[in-house]
Amino acid sequence: MKAIILGSTGMIGRSVLLECIADPDVERILLINRKAGNVRHDKIEEIIHDDFFNFSPLMESFVGYDACFFCLGVSSVGMKESEYRRLTYELTLNFARTLASVNPDLVFCFVSGVGTDETENGKVMWARIKGAAENAIRRLPFRDAYMIRPGYIQPLNGVKAKSDLVNLLYIIFKPLYWILRPFPGLVTNSVALARAMLAVARYGYPKKIINVHDINLLAKKFSTTDA
Repeated sequence: MKAIILGSTGMIGRSVLLECIADPDVERILLINRKAGNVRHDKIEEIIHDDFFNFSPLMESFVGYDACFFCLGVSSVGMKESEYRRLTYELTLNFARTLASVNPDLVFCFVSGVGTDETENGKVMWARIKGAAENAIRRLPFRDAYMIRPGYIQPLNGVKAKSDLVNLLYIIFKPLYWILRPFPGLVTNSVALARAMLAVARYGYPKKIINVHDINLLAKKFSTTDA
C-alpha cells in the first residue's frame, strides 16, 4: 500500500505515520506538511506546502496512491463559526476534491470525532461543521471513504499533541484510561486508532462511520500485539 498523510506533525497523524513505517505492507508514504516533520525514513517523501487552500500545484504528486489519512484538525474552542468552517470544512474539501480529481481509486480516511452531527442541523457548531465535511467527502468519487470518530485517545509511544495544556490533561487522565480500557466503546489509544485506520484502508469495513468500539475491534483483529 502507498499512503498519503496530512497532519503527520500532530498526535494522530504522527501515530499513523509510525504505524505506516512499521507496517511491511506499506511501501511508500507521502507527507504533506506546512513545516518539516523531522521524521526520516526510506519510505517517506515529504512535501512542504504553504497554501492548504490550494493543492493544485501538487496534483501530479497524488497519482498512484492507495489510501489517504486526513488527520488535520483544530479545536473549535474560542473560534467563530466562520473561521472554524473555513479551517475544518473548506480546507478539507479543497484537498479532498483535488485528490479525487486525479486519484479517485483511493480510500480516504477522515479523522472526525465522536458526537459529529451528520444531519448538519444540530445546535453544536463544531458537530454540524464536521458533519458537513463528512457528508461532502462521502459524495466524492473515491473508491471508498471512512469517517473515523474517536473519543478519548490516550497517546502512546511518545506521540504528543501540539498543545502543552492538552498534553498535561493526557497525563492527568492517564489513570482513567487504564480503568476504562476494558470497556472498548469508551476509550482508545493512538496506536489502536492508527492500526484501525490502516485496517479499513487495506481491507475495508461494512460501516463507513468508524466509532470507538469499531476502532478497538479493528486494532485487535488486525494486530499481532496488544495496543
